[in-house]
Amino acid sequence: MEALLGSSHSPSASVSPSFIITSSYTRNPTIAFKVLSWNSLYSGSNNSRLYPPILCLKKSGNDNSGSCSPLCYIEQMCRNRMFSQPNWRHSKIFIDKQRLLVIQNGLPFLPRKFKTSFRKTVKHSEIFRNIVPDIFVRSCIGLMLVMAVNAAVVKAPSFALTEENLLFLEAWRTIDRAYIDKTFNGQSWFRYREDALRNEPMNTRQETYAAIKKMIATLDDPFTRFLEPEKFKSLRSGTQNALTGVGLSIGYPTGKTESAPGLVVVSASPGGPANRAGISSGDIILKIDSTSTENMGIYDAAERLQGPEGSGVELTVHRGSETRNLQLIREKVSLNPVKSRICKLPTGGDDAPQIGYIKLSTFNQNASGAVREAIEALRKNNVNAFVLDLRDNSGGLFPEGVEIAKIWLNKGVIVYICDSRGVRDIYDTDGSNVVAASEPLAVLVNKGTASASEILAGALKDNKRAQLFGEPTYGKGKIQSVFQLSDGSGLAVTVARYETPAHNDIDKVGVIPDHPLPASFPKDDESFCNCLLNPASACHLNRVELFSK
Repeated sequence: MEALLGSSHSPSASVSPSFIITSSYTRNPTIAFKVLSWNSLYSGSNNSRLYPPILCLKKSGNDNSGSCSPLCYIEQMCRNRMFSQPNWRHSKIFIDKQRLLVIQNGLPFLPRKFKTSFRKTVKHSEIFRNIVPDIFVRSCIGLMLVMAVNAAVVKAPSFALTEENLLFLEAWRTIDRAYIDKTFNGQSWFRYREDALRNEPMNTRQETYAAIKKMIATLDDPFTRFLEPEKFKSLRSGTQNALTGVGLSIGYPTGKTESAPGLVVVSASPGGPANRAGISSGDIILKIDSTSTENMGIYDAAERLQGPEGSGVELTVHRGSETRNLQLIREKVSLNPVKSRICKLPTGGDDAPQIGYIKLSTFNQNASGAVREAIEALRKNNVNAFVLDLRDNSGGLFPEGVEIAKIWLNKGVIVYICDSRGVRDIYDTDGSNVVAASEPLAVLVNKGTASASEILAGALKDNKRAQLFGEPTYGKGKIQSVFQLSDGSGLAVTVARYETPAHNDIDKVGVIPDHPLPASFPKDDESFCNCLLNPASACHLNRVELFSK
């Protein structure tokens, strides 16, 4: 259908606008009609109150009667009894359907069941007009419009977002896209955003940071946290080369220590201030500088433990029935991730096969490269079996854990990445990065083995590549990714949980070793070699026991 419609600006205009219709639905496409002007919802004839904007068509052919033929119904309206719909609805149907049924001189062609309904509607419309004055109706409508506009102005948030609002929204979007739990701890994440923008003060940067922290707290996830610029910078340096502090990795109590009123030591960096003071994995930190750690977050505690080189910090440490107060001096703790040495067996001469010991203390950005270099250097000294020590390795960069697994595995799944809906991704290896897939391998673990270390240990165990010795690992089965925000701050967001290749969820459980180690088994590399060499020592492990499967 094609239509050309003119307009009349005056309600009382004597000349109606032209409306020329050509339609495949009419037998005579040359028939022309005129449309009377639409005046007002509450003025004009009864028909003007009842019908949509196209009110009355007048045939311009042989009919000279001058009588108006109202547009009685539209096909869809007839089918659904829609005579009493608002005018905007009729107009919409007319536009959508583009198909008219024009009835001349009253209602001779209306279906019978609609004639009565139509006449009642006209009658009721006339009664309403006679009883209720137009001025009253107009006043009511005007009042309702004013109230609606006022309510919209009061309730609608401002569209002029400030710089602080935009930073908050950046943090909100980051969590929205990355966070593992898409129910967001059972709350409407979109509604929280709107409520926060409307109600939370964000006039200064510190107020914005407080609003972001408050938002994250609603997730009830201790591993998802906000990092102010200095903390974010410190975190990045901690996964690179060195960190100024006391050399402690800490976590929340789990397993036997779950009810402990403080934070648990996951590991103490070898040679660091805490290690030299006798602090070891499993110890409970009760206080940091006289502040109780009972309700302290691990990242708040980590910030308190770090500080300027040469500054002091006092720790209250509990182990068994003993509680000690220790004064430690912060220093730059080297994060060289790998130590290695050769353990020479007592028989066989200089050409006899030897055991290569590799101590991996952290998963920073140099870890996989350092492990490769250690393997190659040990091989040059006739080493044909390896011990990988992951004790007190609290983790670090997830990709480095995967890359180190590829060094030891010829093929197989390394880890399954899962979200609330199940397996989301699979990390495996095809052997293209393998370095040592055939030599016997033993892995040492303890309760200080956590995060990326557990991924590596689980992959080597489930793929039957190595035997695990020690005690159950820490049990951190969640994975965090770090995102930098535009102002230099950042977010650490829990993006997934992982399962070992055998589909074991180790969160709060840990990786279970194949064999225990003797209670007195040492942690330093020199003493380890002595345990292999001296059959009379309490920590002795012979080669057969170490590499048996």
